[in-house]
Amino acid sequence: MSVTIFIDGAVGTTGIDIRDRLAGRSDLTVVTLDDDRRKDTAARAEALNDADIAILCLPDDAAREAVALVERGTTRIIDASSAHRVAPGWTYGFPELRAGQAQAIADARFVSNPGCYPTAFLALVAPLVRAGLVPADWPLTYNATSGYSGGGKAMIAEFEGGGTDTAFRIYALSLAHKHLPEMRAHAGLAHPPIFAPAVARLNRGMLGEVPLPLKQLPGSPSIAQVEDVLTAAYADSALVSVASGGAAAVEIEENAGTDRMTLRVCGNADSGHVRLVATLDNLGKGAGGAAVQNLNILAGLDPLAGLIL
Repeated sequence: MSVTIFIDGAVGTTGIDIRDRLAGRSDLTVVTLDDDRRKDTAARAEALNDADIAILCLPDDAAREAVALVERGTTRIIDASSAHRVAPGWTYGFPELRAGQAQAIADARFVSNPGCYPTAFLALVAPLVRAGLVPADWPLTYNATSGYSGGGKAMIAEFEGGGTDTAFRIYALSLAHKHLPEMRAHAGLAHPPIFAPAVARLNRGMLGEVPLPLKQLPGSPSIAQVEDVLTAAYADSALVSVASGGAAAVEIEENAGTDRMTLRVCGNADSGHVRLVATLDNLGKGAGGAAVQNLNILAGLDPLAGLIL
């Protein structure tokens, strides 16, 4: 029997991506509203309550309003906004985050889709904190760069319509980015990291890195120990992998156009310095691909259905 899906906000960047990914699937019936009805509260409420699973691709406040419109207790929700990523009663939609997380998603009614930047950070850091290699109160720094499609239609228009000639820019210089609570909570940190995001002149792709001075960490773990912990954490994943042995260089476009994420431990054994590096697609594993993966898990379908490997 087909599962009914309603995408609320199917005209935004993430919504369009999800809608395109689900097109043609015989196991799903996808419902969207025409332009003259998509802002009609009554029409949205009807569609939300008629759906088996609703995917919210909305700004944070609008996502909260959409959840309030759901009165039917059987409608399950995937929220792609940042409104509920640390909210009580919501399950974090990163199946690979820890053992049992995929089952927690399968059993959930409310699932919050991870942010693209936190996805890379958590993949690199959370297993090391759990293993005790990185203390929960360690002062972490996270440097990450995204393709401009991560900024939605306005940023796409800016970069593609001549609004800017820049090749690269940093932002969030107030150090109060909305992703910080999510990174802190789901990595199990005592303090948020110093987060240094940037945007580059490419449509899709993301590269994030976390530097670590291993010799200053408790126990002075080796590069091999760090790599072993990450490799074990994702040994059973079809999407997240650890490339052994570091690399001479890593390109931001490495996983663009896919739903994969590749992790690396690049370091110098003499100094004990390492750079934990993750590459993914900001609209793939960082947004629409993650939402489709969560949808598959909620619906009891093949978790990789419709994903780009």
